[in-house]
Amino acid sequence: MPGQIWVTSSLGGFMYSDQLSKVLRYAVQPTVKFRQFADIKDAAVQGKGKGDTFHWNVYSDVATRGAALVETNVMPETNFTITQGTMTITEYGNSVPYTGKLDDLSEHPVKEIINKVLKTDAKKAFDIAAWTQFNATKLRAVPTGGTSTNAVTLTTDGTATLTNNVAMGKEHVKDIVDKMKERNIPPYMGDDYISISHPSTFRPFKNELETLHQYTDSGFQMILNGEMGRYENTRFVEQTSIPKGGAANSGSFAPLTDTADAWDNAKSSWAFWFGADTVAEGIACPEEMRGKIPSDFGRSRGIAWYYLGGFGLVHTVAAQSRIVKWDSAA
Repeated sequence: MPGQIWVTSSLGGFMYSDQLSKVLRYAVQPTVKFRQFADIKDAAVQGKGKGDTFHWNVYSDVATRGAALVETNVMPETNFTITQGTMTITEYGNSVPYTGKLDDLSEHPVKEIINKVLKTDAKKAFDIAAWTQFNATKLRAVPTGGTSTNAVTLTTDGTATLTNNVAMGKEHVKDIVDKMKERNIPPYMGDDYISISHPSTFRPFKNELETLHQYTDSGFQMILNGEMGRYENTRFVEQTSIPKGGAANSGSFAPLTDTADAWDNAKSSWAFWFGADTVAEGIACPEEMRGKIPSDFGRSRGIAWYYLGGFGLVHTVAAQSRIVKWDSAA
């Protein structure tokens, strides 16, 4: 069986040896970020027995705008339309089986170690699922002509039509934020939007802004996980959980092969700007750790993480989209 066993050193035998260090050491892991920006929809009522499809309503503006009235005219009447967003509730999970012999002979606590590595795995799975929905946005921003250092062109069909040939700079930031404001995209928090990308994508921009305001004063009650500062009504968040090439083999159980490929010109990588109401998370069963019922007279054991829920892009129509992706055609 795949899993942790005593007879193979790399799968368990090394957990006891002469003069084994008692310090638990783990492989380096990224800090996940995207799930914190997903809105939990109806968390109190979205539970078991609700079916595998979750819907939410999106209400339009009124069809005819109100205006000044003429005393002798009747009150005008209008209406609005309702569209529905949807997501599919899906099972997520992973497990590590182990033998009773390994647990009995190991110097290190087998269950504690498995719990830690599985919790890390679960966080990565949720971040990939949330990122995949962010990446479905219709709005894509590319420097005008592919080379402009002070203006961006916005496409609204989910596809970048130009190859991005410049690093992201402060003038790009200003133009993206201006376009978001003029599209009436509501701020994420207070008056601020959020931008999230890799440290190296933000580096040229940060070099331009060595006086970038950090949160050194009072007044901000919440600092987001990974947040590095604020500029032009945008709060910037660094992440390393999703590689520059995207979330490879997301949703599959193949061995992890995520790559860190940048765009062909290697001058930048993707970044997202967004306001409120971006990605919805529907939860039927919150994530939890589960122990396998021992079998083979207690010799076969295991631990798993399990989650029943899903993620969905809230606004799939470009006119209502809340997310802009700094993108490239190649």
